[in-house]
Amino acid sequence: MSIDEKTSTPTPAAARDGRPSMPRWLLGLGPVVLIAVLMAVFALLNGPGLAKLGEGAPPKEEVTIEDVRFLPGQIQITARNEGPDPVTIAQVNVSDYYASFTQTRNTMAPLEATTLTVNYHWVDGDPYEIALVTSIGGKIPATVDAAALSPERGTSFFGLMTLLGIYVGVIPVALGMLWMPFIRRSSASWIRLLLGVTVGLLAFLTVDATLEGMELVAGSGAFGGPLVVFLGAFAAYLVLEATDAWMRGHQEPAPAGTPAVLPPRRLALLIAIGIGLHNLGEGLAIGSAYAVGSLALGATLIVGFAIHNTTEGLAIVTPLAKEPARLGRLAVLGLIAGAPAIAGALIGASVYQPTLAAFLLGLGAGAVAQVAFKILPLMKDSTGKILNPLGSAGIILGLATMFLTGLLVQA
Repeated sequence: MSIDEKTSTPTPAAARDGRPSMPRWLLGLGPVVLIAVLMAVFALLNGPGLAKLGEGAPPKEEVTIEDVRFLPGQIQITARNEGPDPVTIAQVNVSDYYASFTQTRNTMAPLEATTLTVNYHWVDGDPYEIALVTSIGGKIPATVDAAALSPERGTSFFGLMTLLGIYVGVIPVALGMLWMPFIRRSSASWIRLLLGVTVGLLAFLTVDATLEGMELVAGSGAFGGPLVVFLGAFAAYLVLEATDAWMRGHQEPAPAGTPAVLPPRRLALLIAIGIGLHNLGEGLAIGSAYAVGSLALGATLIVGFAIHNTTEGLAIVTPLAKEPARLGRLAVLGLIAGAPAIAGALIGASVYQPTLAAFLLGLGAGAVAQVAFKILPLMKDSTGKILNPLGSAGIILGLATMFLTGLLVQA
């Protein structure tokens, strides 16, 4: 065999036969185009031979109530059709009373929404059970624990939502980061304990966000139902893993035999991102609850949120125990973790969609879970054990702290 034969690349059969070879991108695009053409023909012909398959079967109704607003002498309800079939709202029942109403769209096509204006003299503070009755007798329920006049969505309203996000997100995280001097003077044993506390905090946030997201879409099969929570969690986990791998590829390789642990600055950044995604979902829930009048913004509740979320700041600064304390870097980390609560409150107060909220909560759950796994190697003691007495005690303490402070924010 000649040198040219040894070093040459394989030649396509078509080229060896003297025929020009097709570009690789065209070979990949061909099946996609063919599938699209076949699906279009199938849709235009309305499924040849399958016309009688759905005869006699009732349409599938998947309707979600996205917003309930109480105005003087009226109740405004926004509903969206999340199912595959058109839906018509025929009646509105408010606490066993069928009220007259108007609506912006008589029939909702898939993914369309309608706003119903119900004529009803509601009483401030009273609970109400609302049910939208469809043309085929289906019921879409909604419960309001205590009716209250809905605020006007103007500049002052969104300013209030911004202030709320600062109260429950930015300020608590900043307060938690004030533990930095204490952590810097702590011994290795104390750092191991605090890392365990951080893992416990993140584990609690993972479970809490997952359960809250599943509760939002419980009983609904639209857009996959509870599956969207796990989809969001898995997507966030993969994105953070890919981000970490990308950052690893842009740094000098570690010496042979060095344990594979994240640098403290990068770990603190990942923690801040994970907590920020969680606070985005939390702000979304708070903003939407206030927009429909089901959240009383008292001083006690604000204090409860502050205490509950202050521990998140501790989680961010713990890996930086032996790093130079730069105020600018800490401020950026605090904003990454706390500021998403502002965006969540604004989104939740203006456009609330349960499936989107569940997906965002899933994002937060997956993000904090990924970060918790990254912290575990830093908890190893001299024997190489991760779940040593100090680390295990820290995890339990973190879980207990989040549980007990969480009792303060039940609204």
